Amino acid sequence: MSSKKPHIEECIRENLEAYFRDLRGVEPAAMYEMILKVVEKPLLEVVMREADNNQSRAAEWLGINRNTLRRKLVDHKLIK
Repeated sequence: MSSKKPHIEECIRENLEAYFRDLRGVEPAAMYEMILKVVEKPLLEVVMREADNNQSRAAEWLGINRNTLRRKLVDHKLIK
């Protein structure tokens, strides 16, 4: 029997629903920025690992400029 892993979208949906449950009625603030930050760091970590830390290749895979990637890596303290 093979167990099918949920798509990323479903994982995000389930975690967001749990986040709202955990708030217990308290209204969230600045969710958009928070979600982008918590998704962006692991995205950058995995893509950089898969690209053998080649920033040009990783930037191409991500569809962003290499300078933008470098700034994001610094912002997330993934490089100095």
